[in-house]
Amino acid sequence: MDFLRAWAVESWGLLAESSAYVLFGLLVGGLLKAFLSPATVARHLGRGRFWPVIKAALLGIPLPLCSCGVLPAAASLRRQGASRGATVAFLISTPETGIDSIAITYGLLGPVMAVARPIAAFATAAVAGLLESLAQRPDERAVQADASCPVDSCCDGVDCPEDEHKRHHSLGQRLAAGMRFAVTELWADLAGWFFVGMALAGLIGVLVPDDFMARHLGGGIGSMLVMLAVGIPLYICATASTPIAAMLILKGVSPGAALVFLLAGPATNVTSLVVVQRVLGKRATAIYLASIAVMSVAAGLALDALHSWLGLSSRAAAGHAAELVPPWLQVLGAIALLAMSARPLYRSISRRLRRKPDAHGHAEPATAGRESCEGAT
Repeated sequence: MDFLRAWAVESWGLLAESSAYVLFGLLVGGLLKAFLSPATVARHLGRGRFWPVIKAALLGIPLPLCSCGVLPAAASLRRQGASRGATVAFLISTPETGIDSIAITYGLLGPVMAVARPIAAFATAAVAGLLESLAQRPDERAVQADASCPVDSCCDGVDCPEDEHKRHHSLGQRLAAGMRFAVTELWADLAGWFFVGMALAGLIGVLVPDDFMARHLGGGIGSMLVMLAVGIPLYICATASTPIAAMLILKGVSPGAALVFLLAGPATNVTSLVVVQRVLGKRATAIYLASIAVMSVAAGLALDALHSWLGLSSRAAAGHAAELVPPWLQVLGAIALLAMSARPLYRSISRRLRRKPDAHGHAEPATAGRESCEGAT
């Protein structure tokens, strides 16, 4: 009973901490749907193997979205015609850094780390996106972008010129349509997998001791690998990870090991891995995870070498970044997510319960409903 209570408390805490970021990600996804033309997405992020990846990696660097908040935004880009490689690049560069986290990094960890963090994030995203683009088979089915009008389907995106369609709807109509899409169709695609991942993340939070990182991060590549092993399943946003990294450096952890945590922690967690697998498939998820692991350790080694070569001190000023989201708003955000999830979760569970076993005792796949994301394998 105590274990279940601790699991529930940990999962609720993760939900509350992530809720505002997820809602902000849904807002970004809705705005992308309402204002970003599918033709523009397809032109810049869907054609070719290399430039779309670079553009997506650069696009993600300044956006203040965490590893959960980026999921709906990336799913929206994917639905509007972004390639797999570009989507992977966006999924990595966006949560690893942002305008807010760069500012806090500068304040707590100094200018070197503030510069190294976005550079490493871009390099990791570019490598992962390019690998996914190269691994994609020529005959692999591409996403058919939904080019219809997101407001009221007044145009199919084929016979209606884009310039003409821009004059059909007011700003308010576009905003309303974008928010409606975000809280219904887009969140319905992600809700079930999000809560499965959140429950698994809560389980990890209960089972992993609180002092695990402090006891095993003495420096060197071994500490980086331990930091990587801890950071990959852990849910933590880029901003929240910065004061933790500062405290670890104060205790003697190398700046390279701290950078591994700053990259791997925000970019990966159980929730994001579950949803990425659903959105992009197993191959892209493996490339996504392997690229983050290899590039994070490589960036950490390079940063330690740079500090040693320049004779820089790895000590950072002590301090904690202020909480960006007050507790009462976290609770309201969690309640809002639960309310928004009631209908899609009910429908998903109902479809599974209605599946009838075949003659061999296996459940027949449900025919109702659509696949959550095109191109999932």
